[in-house]
Amino acid sequence: MDIRLLDAATDDLRNGWLFYELQAPGLGNRFLDAVEADVQSLTVYGGIHLQVDGFHRMLIRRFPFALYYVMEATSIDIYAILDCRRDPIWIRARLGATRPSP
Repeated sequence: MDIRLLDAATDDLRNGWLFYELQAPGLGNRFLDAVEADVQSLTVYGGIHLQVDGFHRMLIRRFPFALYYVMEATSIDIYAILDCRRDPIWIRARLGATRPSP
């Protein structure tokens, strides 16, 4: 199954990397490694995660981030990778801006 990281999720990932890299050099790369490992696990576990606002939400291990994705017939599309510490209203608005068409 193809895993596709959409543009908005790529921006989220870049912002997360920058945030952690500013905290401590090298921490941004550890963040990327953790996200990559969890993304790869979607080939086995995709679709089992809780559904939130039309997306499956997978919590990233080791970091307080969540990955929001949609299962398609031949792919898994990742729409967002968001910091769980953000205001829930902001998260809903962000997800609404990238909501997939039914």
